[in-house]
Amino acid sequence: MLAPDTKTTEKPMDRIDQLVAAHRPGHGLTRPFYMDPDIYERDLERVFRRHWHCVAHESVIPKPNDFEVFRMASEQVILTRHADGTIHAILNVCRHRGAEVCTKDKGNARVFVCPYHAWTYGNDGALKAARLMPKDFKREDHGLKTLHVRVVEGLVFISFADNPLDFTEVENLLHATCGQYGWAQAKVAHRQSYPVDANWKLAVENYVECYHCGPAHPEYSQTHALEQPLHMIEALNAAMEERTCALGIQIGSGDHWQTSANGKETIHAFRYALYDGVKTGSQDGSALAPLMGRFTEFDGGVTSVHLGGTSFLVCYPDHGMIYRFIPKGPEACEMELIWLVNGEAQEGVDYDLEKLKWLWTVTTDEDKSIIEHTSRGVRSHYFVPGPIAPMEQNELRYINWYLDEISRA
Repeated sequence: MLAPDTKTTEKPMDRIDQLVAAHRPGHGLTRPFYMDPDIYERDLERVFRRHWHCVAHESVIPKPNDFEVFRMASEQVILTRHADGTIHAILNVCRHRGAEVCTKDKGNARVFVCPYHAWTYGNDGALKAARLMPKDFKREDHGLKTLHVRVVEGLVFISFADNPLDFTEVENLLHATCGQYGWAQAKVAHRQSYPVDANWKLAVENYVECYHCGPAHPEYSQTHALEQPLHMIEALNAAMEERTCALGIQIGSGDHWQTSANGKETIHAFRYALYDGVKTGSQDGSALAPLMGRFTEFDGGVTSVHLGGTSFLVCYPDHGMIYRFIPKGPEACEMELIWLVNGEAQEGVDYDLEKLKWLWTVTTDEDKSIIEHTSRGVRSHYFVPGPIAPMEQNELRYINWYLDEISRA
């Protein structure tokens, strides 16, 4: 009698897993990763619903009962400030028939009344009233879906995950970076959204590398030394750190860029120099706004923070930038830029808004153009990704991180 076959049968790889397995190390992603609707849905499931996202600076809802609606893919998140000052993130989906309970983009409200059947919710998501429901109906079981929220140095982060990734390393590094620049006491000076006809990954990949800065961003490259290879700016970086230390300031940096395999959120913070004589990210390198945080003088440096895969921060001594990347479909996304200044600064008195936003408006206009050029190119059936250049090391790391994330259920 033959012994039973005790070999285990491995689950066959699906089409997406096969594409991941076929990825050529050291090269860019192939065409389907920027176009395939199934891959886009997996991106939403394993990147956007798993990781933390920066949605705003808390100064956008300064008063009790203020709210604003944020849209990410097919989701609508109502960010609210409760009467007790706490910030909540709730989904704009009625628990009765699914209608949008909030029909305005922003405002001030203690409650949200569904326009369909008048179910009424508090701005913390609790169901307050459900007209003509039976006596055994339990309101406490039918509140709006609430998301996890963290507020660190004025930045509001949300997670769609039931059990979100550990945020400890992110929080510590944000205190050591944005905290030194006074972001908790900052305010939003301007916000601008850019619709982009491209998959969200093309936009992020463009952001994380500066190999393209010289050819594509002549304005940025006149003031920011990051457009040079690292070995060419080591002396500038060392001089920058000396100036920072002379001001009695220690700004943290750290590389915790990791997959979610260990249950922790990913973050990387690094510093780089501006060219000699340049104070900040402006058209001519001159100051734009009052100094922030612990800075009493300009140190000629920039702190950059990448976190969670979709949120990116830029810190200058006199202003800050938040970059948000938002999926809109397999071949569409949105970039939102948020300018921060000292919370006490007054537009027209302490800063000129047009000058404040000039550099990153020009740079992002150029980015939108080059990303859309690339998107049209990768649609070609003949597109074959080439090797990643040494100056694109952050893009290579991002690609490897992304492939690992969508491979993990």
